[in-house]
Amino acid sequence: MERARFAHQVAEKRRLIKQYKMERERQQKLEEEEEIKRLRKELIPKAQLMPYFDRPFIPRRMSCNDMSGPSRLQHLPSLVEKAEALYQHRGQLKEEQLMKKIQKLVGEEEKLRMPIAQGLPWTTDEPKCLIKLPVKKNTIPIDLKLHSDIRAVERARFAHQVAEKGRLIKQYKMERERQQKLEEEEEIKRLRKELIPKAQLMPYFDRPFVPRRSEKQPTVP
Repeated sequence: MERARFAHQVAEKRRLIKQYKMERERQQKLEEEEEIKRLRKELIPKAQLMPYFDRPFIPRRMSCNDMSGPSRLQHLPSLVEKAEALYQHRGQLKEEQLMKKIQKLVGEEEKLRMPIAQGLPWTTDEPKCLIKLPVKKNTIPIDLKLHSDIRAVERARFAHQVAEKGRLIKQYKMERERQQKLEEEEEIKRLRKELIPKAQLMPYFDRPFVPRRSEKQPTVP
């Protein structure tokens, strides 16, 4: 039970760390987008004001002292130098934030590796005696009757009936063939008896046969 609680706490901390990382990355991405927008706004050329035509500007002629000393334009940083300095500064900030983030994650992982026992809550309430639950009886397994088993029994019974019916039909056919064969043999025996040549009676020589003309009328076609 304690092991499961500890594992749940570790998983919850990891989820929070992951959520914190995602939120931090989202904030950092928004900050970078805002910085890029600001730089783009600075790099956009702005329209110059119209000169006052009623008050023409007459440039002042530079003296020799002004020409010999350093020019004012040399002290003004250019826009490119500003952008490079800004990029370098932002890169240094990113590196510092990344190092802090890595150190923080390493420290949190080391803390998670070291299990800390949870202390008992401070309370003034008297401990309550928990009611002992009644002990349940041992579970008796029930003989399950699966539908597949019932179908298998019915199928076996049906297959037995089909096999019995097929056996009876085969036996009836064999008996019918045997009876037919016996009848054929009896018929052959009878025909053989009829086909046996028999002796013809001798003619009467004292009364010879004289054919007579038929008295019937000829057939009319």
